[in-house]
Amino acid sequence: MTDPAPPIRVAALYRFAPFSDCAGLRRGLETVCAEAGVKGTLLLAPEGINGTIAGCADGIDRVLAHIRALPGCAALSVKMSGAEIMPFYRMKVRIKREIVTMGQPDIDPLKDAGCYVSPGDWNVLISDPDTILIDTRNAYEVRVGTFAGAVDPGTASFREFPDWFRANRERLTAGRPAAKIAMFCTGGIRCEKATAFLKAEGLDGVYHLDGGILKYLETVPEPQSLWRGECFVFDQRVAVGHGLTQGDHVLCHGCRMPVSPDDRASALYVEGISCPACHDRRDDSQRAGYLERQRQVALAASRGQGHIGVTPPPKAAPIAPSGPA
Repeated sequence: MTDPAPPIRVAALYRFAPFSDCAGLRRGLETVCAEAGVKGTLLLAPEGINGTIAGCADGIDRVLAHIRALPGCAALSVKMSGAEIMPFYRMKVRIKREIVTMGQPDIDPLKDAGCYVSPGDWNVLISDPDTILIDTRNAYEVRVGTFAGAVDPGTASFREFPDWFRANRERLTAGRPAAKIAMFCTGGIRCEKATAFLKAEGLDGVYHLDGGILKYLETVPEPQSLWRGECFVFDQRVAVGHGLTQGDHVLCHGCRMPVSPDDRASALYVEGISCPACHDRRDDSQRAGYLERQRQVALAASRGQGHIGVTPPPKAAPIAPSGPA
């Protein structure tokens, strides 16, 4: 007997497209999301749309149909997964300068992206000794999981990637003038933009994983997979594994960083208060505030209620970027 599909559909989506009236597009998106009962975050910028939304199947289909009708969005990239409970507490549609912030205004991913590589062809490319494999995500995401043999730039944000590449270009390509460069990220948006950047830097043999890690984990059977660990996602599921099943990581509500089962075994991990990554960066007054919040969370849970206070990060904490990337 086949297990029933999870009741909540989660859609991670993006599309580079020319938008001239982001304010008008936002009003339309807010209306259709409210009417469809869909929650999550959508980012709009002159370069396109990016975000993750969740809701019932009909609601998600309605919102996606609306987005695909926007200028240049007929070929919208969408990765679907499921959740047992709603992973978002509200719907936000925000206007930004970029849908994924790189700080390089002269590149155009819509026209100059590198070669798209399907998940089915990805293993062959990255197993080639002449391929340089680069993870374009942030360091905290890489710690949750990555492809075997990938270079970790160790960046705290995607904005740091251009400076990192320029500083390390010679080291990466030394003695390998014909090397191919393959890049990947969660949903495809960061690596797609990164390929446009590398092409602007004068490199031609640039490739990226079409649909990102999520599409790879969804379509490549685990026995053939070169992925190691789990994939961090930008909602309350925290991480997913092969088949996009929910992973074993949880979120530290003291610093908003993913916490592994090994981290949770540490004496520095206190649920809702601290983890090994942030324990020494919090003072007693902050911990007292987190303790009270966790008490309220437990009280709400005992009443069968959710507690919205676990979602926003504390003011003193580093904030993970919103939306898929």
